[in-house]
Amino acid sequence: MTDRKLSTVSKILSYQILIIIITAMVFAIAGGWQKAFFSALGGGAAFIPNLYFSIRICRSAGRPAQKIVKSFYAGESGKLLLTAALFMMIFQLPNIEMLPLLAGYTIALSVFWFALLMR
Repeated sequence: MTDRKLSTVSKILSYQILIIIITAMVFAIAGGWQKAFFSALGGGAAFIPNLYFSIRICRSAGRPAQKIVKSFYAGESGKLLLTAALFMMIFQLPNIEMLPLLAGYTIALSVFWFALLMR
């Protein structure tokens, strides 16, 4: 993968971490540390699968197109399974704060939309 593409992937992942931290801090100020914790968990449930997918795709760079496509589908499947597993683990926690959890998840995913608009 070229440095430019790797740089774009790194930027998006960095922006995701930044927005997760900002969102958690807003919830900490507005509602306390428990809300901030669940906001960060929601963001993590978006970030960790995206990190997995990014690594999977970056490793397939320079391979034949058919292998890249297979890697893409395997990475996307793994991302979906990882997201489901993370939410299953989160839902085992007591006293879940749903609004911060889903807000953190949604806001972390929105980074992709803003990245498309910035291009």
